[in-house]
Amino acid sequence: MNNLEAKVEALLFIYGEPTTFNHLALVLEVEEKDIREAVLGLAESLKSDNRGIKLIVDGNKIQFVTKQEFGSLIEKVVKDELREELTPASLETLSIIAYLGPVMRSTIEYIRGVNSDFILRKLLIRGLAEKIPHPNRNNIYLYAPSFELLKYFGINSVEELPEYPKYRELLHIFEKNT
Repeated sequence: MNNLEAKVEALLFIYGEPTTFNHLALVLEVEEKDIREAVLGLAESLKSDNRGIKLIVDGNKIQFVTKQEFGSLIEKVVKDELREELTPASLETLSIIAYLGPVMRSTIEYIRGVNSDFILRKLLIRGLAEKIPHPNRNNIYLYAPSFELLKYFGINSVEELPEYPKYRELLHIFEKNT
């Protein structure tokens, strides 16, 4: 695997959602054709039987997914996670989504100071958060409170959360200064 393939692999892993060849080319400051070549090489290296993920390409979008033969394993893990109580980190992330949502993953991670991909996936699986497309930016998603979240907190709307107006105002100040 060459260095560009490794960089593409790292970015696809971090994104956890579809991205485009063009976006990767912009981020890595290379030509789109170089990204396409790197993706082909990466896809080939992932075909090995001892790999659990594969790369899918749909038009101009690319994403990592788990291989189909691991579907029952993934299903078991998901079912187990649904039975578990929410961790403090999950509750922290859920609070950020509830008070500030819809909110970008980068904002969540900035506030928490750590990568939040795994926790966000767990919250999506549980139905406590929703992932919606950003209205003004391609390939960017926002995390918003779901109806299940309202039920979980026992409220009718996020405005019923303690000190909701105060935290919404802090978000506006944060957004204005970034």
